[in-house]
Amino acid sequence: MTARFHFRASNSEIAQFALKRLEDLHGNAEADLAEVIVALGGDGFMLQTLHGTQHLDTPVYGMNCGTIGFLMNEFSEEELEERLDAAEEEILNPLAMHAVSADGSTHDELAINEVSLLRAGPQAAKLQITVDDKVRMPELFCDGALLSTPAGSTAYNYSAHGPILPIGADVLALTAMSAFRPRRWRGALLPKMAKVRFDVLEPEKRPVMVAADSRSEKNVLSVEIRSEPSIAHRILFDPGHGLEERLIREQFV
Repeated sequence: MTARFHFRASNSEIAQFALKRLEDLHGNAEADLAEVIVALGGDGFMLQTLHGTQHLDTPVYGMNCGTIGFLMNEFSEEELEERLDAAEEEILNPLAMHAVSADGSTHDELAINEVSLLRAGPQAAKLQITVDDKVRMPELFCDGALLSTPAGSTAYNYSAHGPILPIGADVLALTAMSAFRPRRWRGALLPKMAKVRFDVLEPEKRPVMVAADSRSEKNVLSVEIRSEPSIAHRILFDPGHGLEERLIREQFV
């Protein structure tokens, strides 16, 4: 049976050229009628696609037309249907973030990779960290801190010297960025279903912003984060190049 594809592409010239070529070969079904959504771009566009199609129970297959493609497969116009027939599926649950800003507004976002808090002024942030309603760190002076899923553990988390997590691990990585006090604290591994809360201490003197993947809010006072098992992103990978294999391979580079 011929698969019905919905193609979408980033704004880059190479991705738009690939989109036109694939539309000429396969057509382009509406997203809610397609059997597979094909994303053309880099990891940032893949995250955008996953967020934009999370209401559909449709797998997403990415092809790399960008500079970073950890979540993407190699681009090729050839034998797309055959590649999809043989593809391996990974299921990802996002993080749900609830943030409260200094003006009283609230913000709810989902993050596939990580939720990160970052200092927004010249002085280090001062954070209190609570896990499952128990204060675990009364004061953390740092440039920031993040909570990462296994899928996002090779992204910002890894750059901040956090651990790479196996894709099937039911854990989250809590990682500090440039911790000043406690100076040697690098973070913690937490159960996947843990509820993590960050409270910003001295917010007027030490303002903090928060980002859920690429969506950010300024001047937050508190941020609560938990895994959201009710949302499942289905991602397809070529055989032998699935996310679990990539996470393992990344550790031996």
